[in-house]
Amino acid sequence: MAKLPPFPGTTGRRDWRTAFDAIRKLLANGDDTTQVFRIMKALNAGNAERNYARLLATEEGGRTAYDRVELAQRLTDKHWVDQFAPGTVGAAYREFLETTGYSADGLAEVSKVIHEDELAHPYAWFGRRTRDVHDIWHVMTGYKADESLGEACLVAFSYAQVGGLGWAWIAGAASLKSLKVTGNRLFSKAVWEGYRNGRKAKWLIGEDYEALMAEPIEAARRRLGIATPHAYLTAQRELGPELASYLSAQKQQAAAAVA
Repeated sequence: MAKLPPFPGTTGRRDWRTAFDAIRKLLANGDDTTQVFRIMKALNAGNAERNYARLLATEEGGRTAYDRVELAQRLTDKHWVDQFAPGTVGAAYREFLETTGYSADGLAEVSKVIHEDELAHPYAWFGRRTRDVHDIWHVMTGYKADESLGEACLVAFSYAQVGGLGWAWIAGAASLKSLKVTGNRLFSKAVWEGYRNGRKAKWLIGEDYEALMAEPIEAARRRLGIATPHAYLTAQRELGPELASYLSAQKQQAAAAVA
């Protein structure tokens, strides 16, 4: 695979000071999504170049890069999202938006801490693409987005898929803290399973997402080799909502209110 030049204006060095500060804040409050993007910027040096080169090496990657579709624009178009038939990936994504209140443009707004992703550059476009498919991956894998456990599992899955030390940094830190908070290894086992499932699955970032959204979701999972996350489902059930979301101040407040 050809080695592409680095992102213009970058040093290729990791910023460990920023990474430590951001992970401390993220572990204190899992709702602070800004810290995720600070970690990515600090530790994912060279990742966009490697993955963009990998995209170009795939059969359809040249066309995908040439078309340069901005997925956030598609995913925030309600008429486009509403067109997908029941049982499809698009329908599952539509339900995800309705039940969580999340949105692609909301994620894009938070990510602006990574200024490079806003540039008119192929690597920046690829970075936006990686960001914008995150919630679709939640839908495809079954990892819930509104709990710490599901997010940590998807982060580990993402590290296996696209590399980038930032993903591993977040997954590892959340797993280590879970050992103390939960008193068992259910959380960390689920995160490790997420990494293994990411390794086994097809390279999802190279998919045609406009076509994928119209596929029946179970057929798409089989085609892409996305396994059922048994350890995750066990941990989610046995830990319960409070411990499954132990990093989320918002979730803990909601659970306290219900109690």
